[in-house]
This record gives sequence, structure tokens and C-alpha cells, in this order.
Amino acid sequence: MASTAPTLSDLSAADILALRRSPMPDALVTPGPSRAEIDRLVEIALRVPDHGRLNPWRLVLIAGDAKDRWVERLLALAETREDAAKVRVSTRKLASAPLVVVVVSAAAPGHKVPEWEQILSAGAVCMNLLNGAHALGYGANWLTGWHAYDAQATALLGLDEGQKVAGVVLVGSVAETAPPRPRAKPEDIARWLTL
Repeated sequence: MASTAPTLSDLSAADILALRRSPMPDALVTPGPSRAEIDRLVEIALRVPDHGRLNPWRLVLIAGDAKDRWVERLLALAETREDAAKVRVSTRKLASAPLVVVVVSAAAPGHKVPEWEQILSAGAVCMNLLNGAHALGYGANWLTGWHAYDAQATALLGLDEGQKVAGVVLVGSVAETAPPRPRAKPEDIARWLTL
């Protein structure tokens, strides 16, 4: 009798999290999540610590023809830069994934909740997107790249003044599993405080 590999539905939540890996951007392909799965993914993404209930983040969902036009415009902007060859390559990494979720940090400076904590909350949204995509059976990769910092590129996203891109998360089916990579060993980075 042949044995079959376990599916995600056979695993505990902890095991699912322990198996998450970021596929290479080019390995994220169609089919992407359905509209109902995207709604679920967004629901999962927003289940993060949010001191003061400020919602200090926004999501920009990019798919289909809009994603194709966005990538084309980024490529056009790339050609105007001194490092055009380099940014052209990084921009093409955005092309194959059927869904891109741009997480925008919308931290409110001067609030009683420190701005740093609000920014960390946006980072937590990025991580929840990765974990949520994995739990739904998709792959995801968190990028930033030049387009997260270039004023003309971020203008395409309609950011308000003071908002910044925390992450560009690519989501899709995994065409090729990423090769294993060395991971930090808990004993090298974690220690117990003793007073």
C-alpha cells in the first residue's frame, strides 16, 4: 500500500506554521486565490496586535489587468532611473504572481501609541499574509524593492502623505518549491533572562 504525503488539512496549526517557506517570486503562478479566499486572507491579515485600535495600515490589492498595467508602469519608471538594468530585473519579479497585496504603514505620529509600535503592526500584517496564504494552500513572498521607496512608484498606489510601503506580498500557486536554506538556530539567538 503506497503512503501519501500529508496535506495541510492533516496538520496542526503549529505544524503548518513550522513548514511555511517563501517560494521564489517567479514560482508564484496562477491559479491564484478566489475572491472568497482573498476575503479570508485579508481577514487573517488584519488579526494582528493593534494597540489603541488605530488600524495603522492599509492594503492595496492588485490583480488581473490592473496588476499588468501596474507592472508596465513600474517598468516604464525603471527606465528613467540610473540603475535601470537592476530595477528592471526586480520589477519583473512582480509579474507572475496572480495577486499582489501592498501593505501600507499608515502610522499616526504623535499618538499615545508610539509610532514604532504602529509600524511593527504593519509588519505583522505582512507576516499574517504569508501565514494565511500558506494555510490556504498558496505560496507568498514578502518583497519591498525600489518600488516601495521611489516616490513616483508609490504615487501609483495612491498613498496619503506620510504613508509608507511596509511590504509587497506576492501570492499564488507554487510552481516550484524553494530550495531549503539555513535557518537560525534557536540556541544561537534566544536566551533566558536570569536576574
